Amino acid sequence: MPATTIKLSLELKQRVAKLVRGTDKSAHAFMLEAIEQQTSLAEHRMAFVADALAARKEAFASRRGYRLEDVGSHYAARAAGKLARKPRAKRR
Repeated sequence: MPATTIKLSLELKQRVAKLVRGTDKSAHAFMLEAIEQQTSLAEHRMAFVADALAARKEAFASRRGYRLEDVGSHYAARAAGKLARKPRAKRR
């Protein structure tokens, strides 16, 4: 595995050391885990945005959509335990 050097402020280094003290995790392992988590979050965020943009493009291309009021009424009824018909998409 290639090595990477990272410069931390003294304050951050002390904060990490304080967090791992008394655990079975080293500061190195803690930082690797933190980088992995942030990388995963960023990847998921990018995929979410890409999916949203694709859905938006598809919605505009189809020229069909749901009225906010219809969707709100549907979910309010469902949350109240009532049977509710799914709203119908309308052309714009």
